[in-house]
Amino acid sequence: MAEIREPWGLSVLGAGHVSGEPKVAEVKLAVDLVAATPKEAFAQAGAAVARLRAVFRERGIAEADVSGSRLALRSSFKGYGAEQVFLGYRCEATYTVRTEDLDGLERLIDEGVQAGANRVDDVHFDVLDKPALRDEARRRAVAAARRKAEVYAEACGVRLGSVIHIQDVDPESMGIRSHGSRIGGDPENDGTFTPGAVRVEAAVLLGFALLP
Repeated sequence: MAEIREPWGLSVLGAGHVSGEPKVAEVKLAVDLVAATPKEAFAQAGAAVARLRAVFRERGIAEADVSGSRLALRSSFKGYGAEQVFLGYRCEATYTVRTEDLDGLERLIDEGVQAGANRVDDVHFDVLDKPALRDEARRRAVAAARRKAEVYAEACGVRLGSVIHIQDVDPESMGIRSHGSRIGGDPENDGTFTPGAVRVEAAVLLGFALLP
């Protein structure tokens, strides 16, 4: 049986969100290949990386908007146990590219793949002024919590007093995902990027004093 050991008032959780038009995209591309020797793997991957970075420059993407990893080398196998087969040496480098040219996003990815990026790990859309949208989402979360508290207080025949506790809550802990739309996996997708709206989430736990 539930028991309230230290009654002090009313605690409610509120959530709010704001939707914004996507203005920027982040694309994660990877050069990932296997060769017979480490020397061949480094050479082939290095050439692909050079072509990929040339694509970024041709598309007018600033160096500050490109983050990449060094070439990583490891042995590659297929299968397990006694049936395991050595395939060669896998060389990999990953790049995250940020661009505000959403209209040219498909072309950027296509040219990157043609240059040697044989893996597209993610396409993520976002807004530019996220702090301002987050603040508005927090205001809406507070308003939602207060409305909920007023309903409880009215139903119990008491009045709300002042706020005596404020606790910021991670929206993801509530099962809310506050990232941009992603592309892929939709069998009815017409082949074009349709980012839609980006939701910015916030949540808050408010504690109210109660008055008779």
